[in-house]
Amino acid sequence: MHIHILGICGTFMGGLALIARELGHTVSGSDQNVYPPMSTQLAEQGIQLMQGYKAENLDSKPDLVVIGNAMSRGNPEVEAVLNQGLKYTSGPQWLADYVLQDKWVLAVAGTHGKTTTSGMLAWILEQQDFKPGFLIGGIPMNFGISARLGETNFFVIEADEYDSAFFDKRSKFVHYRPRTAVLNNLEFDHADIFDDLAAIQRQFHHLVRTIPGEGLIICPEADKNIQDTLGMGCWTPVQQTAINQAAAWQAQLLKEDGSQFSVIFDQEVQGEVEWQLTGLHNVYNALAAIAAARHIGILPSAAIAALEQFKSVKRRMEVIAQVKGVTIYDDFAHHPTAIKMTLEGLRKHVGSEKIIAVLEPRSNTMRMGVHRKALAESLALADHALIYQPEDLGWDLSELKDYAENIQLCSSIDVIISKLASEVQPDSHFLMMSNGGFGGIYQRLKEEL
Repeated sequence: MHIHILGICGTFMGGLALIARELGHTVSGSDQNVYPPMSTQLAEQGIQLMQGYKAENLDSKPDLVVIGNAMSRGNPEVEAVLNQGLKYTSGPQWLADYVLQDKWVLAVAGTHGKTTTSGMLAWILEQQDFKPGFLIGGIPMNFGISARLGETNFFVIEADEYDSAFFDKRSKFVHYRPRTAVLNNLEFDHADIFDDLAAIQRQFHHLVRTIPGEGLIICPEADKNIQDTLGMGCWTPVQQTAINQAAAWQAQLLKEDGSQFSVIFDQEVQGEVEWQLTGLHNVYNALAAIAAARHIGILPSAAIAALEQFKSVKRRMEVIAQVKGVTIYDDFAHHPTAIKMTLEGLRKHVGSEKIIAVLEPRSNTMRMGVHRKALAESLALADHALIYQPEDLGWDLSELKDYAENIQLCSSIDVIISKLASEVQPDSHFLMMSNGGFGGIYQRLKEEL
């Protein structure tokens, strides 16, 4: 079968393309932005890439067109698919029909931590020779790839609540029908498609409705939004997680920054995790991954041993350079809560050493000006916070200064690099936060320093 993918260079759609190729299909695809590393990864697998969306990209008459959720009516290639009467589907629906059938699906959902927790869980299974398939919205550094078909009937998937396609406004995760489901947390996000928190909770409850009674739901005990969602109706056993508090799964911190903790299940110590990751969010991620692995028969002690070898995910507090005593991190920040938790973990890890947070407000929710007060307050633990304000942002970032004194606004990447260069001193930490390319600032900063 010839499958053509619109939006192929996105992490999700690119992963889908790799799996389709593994299944033996001929795969091609188009995207507005075809660039490494995804373009390289796809081209190495013999996948034809086309720059831009054009009707002629469909001249080969593919058997099936998979349309990404970033596509909308008016896109010339979408219009050509409809006008030519080609068979089409969404990415999540294709996965459900061609990959996830008859699989034991382990899905990780939530506003934050999906990518990292999915990577942890896949690595635990891999270390226990389960050889799982996976599709993750990032690249776990233990694997070096974001997706694969796997060799067994176990499949780990990052279960995103974003909509499926222009013709299917249900959340992606509704298609996956997991047997094991992690609900990491739940907050208002994706303001471009959800009107309010209740709208997101409805989608999460649609997911809950698909989980079998013999399955398992894993969630934090302290997350009221998840508890309220489950209160709408739940037909599946639930195991809760907590830190330094009573729950079925709990962590007792041995180091304040989360780099060492004991794991307790049903009031019995299962072992200790000592790893390179920091932050209470990663402790919660680890508990969820250990609990999910136990559901398929992996002992917590074995999962703990695997996590001590976990190298995290690219662009999740990834150290990309150490120059002149400065450590530079790349973090995929997209929400005030994630920013706050990342900074808390780093602050506890480095103590009083200088931290400069550098933020590109690139997500749709940030660009709409949602969470303004929370965004400013999330940066409080940084000594300085430099925020990039592009001309087309749509709102005035100077409002953030009403809530925080450590914020400086920058109108260009050059200004940011100049300010950072003037702040170089031993034992400093530059935390670069963006869910995009940030104008190539990473390489330019390394060269400048």
